[in-house]
Amino acid sequence: MAADSEPESEVFEITDFTTASEWERFISKVEEVLNDWKLIGVSSGKPLEKGIYTTGTWEEKSDEISFADFKFSVTHHYLVQEPSDKDGKEELAEDALPLPMQDLLCMNNDFPPRAHCLVRWYGLREFVVIAPAANNEAVVSESKCNLLLSSISIALGNTGCQVPLFVQIHQKWRRMYVGECQGPGVRTDFEMVHLRKVPSQYTHLSGLLEIFKTKIGCPLTPLPPVSMAIRLTYVLQDWQQYFWPQQPPDIDALVGGEVGGLEFGKLPFGACEDPISELHLATTWPHLAEGIIVDNDVYSDLDPMQAPQWSVRVRKADNPQCLLGDFLTEFFKLCRRKESTDEILGRSAFEEEGKEVADITHALSKLTEPAPVPIHKLSVTNMVHSARKKIRKHRGVDESPLNNDVLNTILLFLFPDAADKLADGFESRANTSAGNNPPPENEDYNLFSQFKSAPSDSLTYKLALCLCMINFYHGGVKGVAHLWQEFVLEMRYRWENNYLIPGLANGSPDLRCCLLHQKLQMLNCCIERKKARDEGKRGSVSDRSPGASGDGAKGAEHSADNPDKEKEFGKSWESWSDSEDEFFECLSDTEDLKGNGQENGKKGGAKEGNKEPVNLKPEGRLHPHGKLMLLHPGEPLYVPITQEPAPMTEDLLEEQSEVLAKLGTSAEGAHLRARMQSACLLSDMESFKAANPGCCLEDFVRWYSPRDYIEEEVVDEKGNKIIKGELSARMKIPSNMWVEAWETAKPIPARRQKRLFDDTREAEKVLHYLAVQKPADLARHLLPCIIHAAVLKVKDEEALEDISSVKKIIKQIISHSSKVLRFPNPEDKKLEEIIAQIMSVEAIIARARSLKAKFGVEKCENEEEKEDLQRFVNCLLEQPEVSVVGAGRGPAGSIIHKLFVNAQRVSAVPPLEEELRRSGCAEERRQGVQSEFPPPTGREVILRSAVPRPAPYSKALPQRMYSVLTREDFRLAGAFSADTTFF
Repeated sequence: MAADSEPESEVFEITDFTTASEWERFISKVEEVLNDWKLIGVSSGKPLEKGIYTTGTWEEKSDEISFADFKFSVTHHYLVQEPSDKDGKEELAEDALPLPMQDLLCMNNDFPPRAHCLVRWYGLREFVVIAPAANNEAVVSESKCNLLLSSISIALGNTGCQVPLFVQIHQKWRRMYVGECQGPGVRTDFEMVHLRKVPSQYTHLSGLLEIFKTKIGCPLTPLPPVSMAIRLTYVLQDWQQYFWPQQPPDIDALVGGEVGGLEFGKLPFGACEDPISELHLATTWPHLAEGIIVDNDVYSDLDPMQAPQWSVRVRKADNPQCLLGDFLTEFFKLCRRKESTDEILGRSAFEEEGKEVADITHALSKLTEPAPVPIHKLSVTNMVHSARKKIRKHRGVDESPLNNDVLNTILLFLFPDAADKLADGFESRANTSAGNNPPPENEDYNLFSQFKSAPSDSLTYKLALCLCMINFYHGGVKGVAHLWQEFVLEMRYRWENNYLIPGLANGSPDLRCCLLHQKLQMLNCCIERKKARDEGKRGSVSDRSPGASGDGAKGAEHSADNPDKEKEFGKSWESWSDSEDEFFECLSDTEDLKGNGQENGKKGGAKEGNKEPVNLKPEGRLHPHGKLMLLHPGEPLYVPITQEPAPMTEDLLEEQSEVLAKLGTSAEGAHLRARMQSACLLSDMESFKAANPGCCLEDFVRWYSPRDYIEEEVVDEKGNKIIKGELSARMKIPSNMWVEAWETAKPIPARRQKRLFDDTREAEKVLHYLAVQKPADLARHLLPCIIHAAVLKVKDEEALEDISSVKKIIKQIISHSSKVLRFPNPEDKKLEEIIAQIMSVEAIIARARSLKAKFGVEKCENEEEKEDLQRFVNCLLEQPEVSVVGAGRGPAGSIIHKLFVNAQRVSAVPPLEEELRRSGCAEERRQGVQSEFPPPTGREVILRSAVPRPAPYSKALPQRMYSVLTREDFRLAGAFSADTTFF
């Protein structure tokens, strides 16, 4: 058995050489990608226009392939171009050079300011890069580099692709590429040298020309001409201090009150440091023939003042500190705080033992109880002032976050009506300061409705600005809590003493504004009602001032149809009351609103339906209608005095809608909902019945909702045309709410009805709401106002500069903010985006001002030159690189020259690196011409020629070498073409 098995064991393994290796698979994948991207065959395109690399659109697409288990990313970079007309050019294209080789010699796009490094080095419009997919991976070994190069060479040959293919080798930060481009009978090799130490012979033009010619190895004796493009870049870093005009605000002046409280109504603006860190001047000689310029280790003709082209770019400071941005950021941080006001200011602020605490807690209930004791002795104001004393006793004056000067300045700014207390008496001032002026109708003013903030002349807006400043300069969150506490106490004081709050529009809360503004407006409504009631003013019809409140329950159509009714809606409560005693008897009634008048009406409602007591004395008449008569008695119809509907804030409306929704869809729920919604209708019916004894529902409908009373001409028995009227179809629906309410309503004038709007209860709800707000809640409420103020500030500042790009960004900010801020709780991320946009605009405007100051735009007396300089500054902000008209001899060029001269005088010229040094006399000789400028930071040279390689009889092909020399490194990027027809 053993002998039999031995021959079998000696049989050798047969290798199948037809199986693809990893290398062949890799080449196949490269070819597949090139096919997918349709990069196969002859590439066609128009000659490149000047500057197209900067103004055109660059795009890229990527794919991933692997060599064994090593992953590479393949990226196609290309300039988007219009498709060229190929008709009639196919025959010529056979002998034509591939487009990339033509681009090597094109001079229209040398030194593009913003492009891929391979575009800058080789001038290509299209190329493919194969690089390790992982950032930390690198192809370092020479054998692997050669393997990749041979792979792309085979792939290009197999596919006929004429797009250059590059492989990235060494570490990514070195930006080292080798590549190849193939065409019919031609090939270009892309090679690169990257050094840290610069050989001395490569620091000038003569040495670079020598290398270029050696590398080409041209066999012809009269050498073909070499064209050169040279760029020297000079950096100006030493901006002198007086060139930056922005000064930080004077904090001491604000605290001391020297500037006055108005300063609290302004947001600061501008950068605290120069937002422009460097100016880069590039002096370019775009097209030089060999021999025209001398530049060797002894002497140089490259004088920047003689350069035919100058271009400038500015380097922006990284995140310059800007005042408005800092204010917004710090205020936004408040939104994330968790502490309550009591926790910030100390828990013992309101804690006092025994009876005094009981007095404070019971003060409000005692106010509303019927008692023989005079009300003023139990005034909450006294309790508030005693609480304030206790606060100060527990927290010494020195410990207060805000000192008295700052606090008084802010309070006078917020409440200007308190300033002349001694002059006219508070009462008259309160009447004039409630914001009666019509609002200005312009786009900026109406921003509050888009941002859901508050009008820019309102108390809420001013409060937001004051809190923002306090948060930044005067104690942070503690200062905010302290000011808010004082503000709430002031609101309480005004409610107690019937002083209207200044800076708020009259009428119901404006639902377009933020909730806090609505709450303050609601408090003002309460104060207005209470003040009118307490003063017991009686005025004739002509004296009564109409309010601004709307009537949602009655509908817009009714007021439109009946102007008399609309006029009457706004009558003050004071005009209803014949005597205070009579009114206050009504106030003791504690029934719920929905039960008001309806239950009482059930007793006498049926009787009244059949037999209305005609001899009842009319009450609560406003004026005769003028046109209408009562249908049955035939007497004139009188417009009654009615109650105003209760003003509502958006949270109360939401609460009410939730209650109504919870009643469900059952018949009982629907009925109850209808009765709750008709409280205002019932009140108006009762007022109408009191003013017009003997009236019927048709009379009420004719006045209240004329569209529901249909009149038509009919012919009677005698043949006469008479007008006959009847109620509309909706009024005749069985168990109609209007009919039910009419039967329930008793003839009660408005002054004796239960109030639709309980101002005492609503005011206490508002004051409680204000008192429990944490600083974070406050910041959330007021952030729309701060963003609103910031946008207005940015718009004002931009108007002075007139920068078109900034105008577009501001429009985007307004549009973005309108979408984000209209919701109750916007996301923090979206708010941060808005703040970042505002900060970017501030930085752009600050840069514009910095450049205007540096280039002396305002000082320029010649109007034409001033416009040119202004245009130049605007271009610097918006474009990556700007050409200087007239180079060194133009208006902008002469200013730049002076800047460099001044910088050279102020600071000593830094010594050159060791590898740049020459012998003393030679260096002096070389730099003698350039003494007004520092040594160039960068030297770029492009050498081009069309030379036959490798034999004298070969086709003349493009050769190109790019060189860049900086203080830190040296790079040569060469593209050398050869004829492959016979080699």
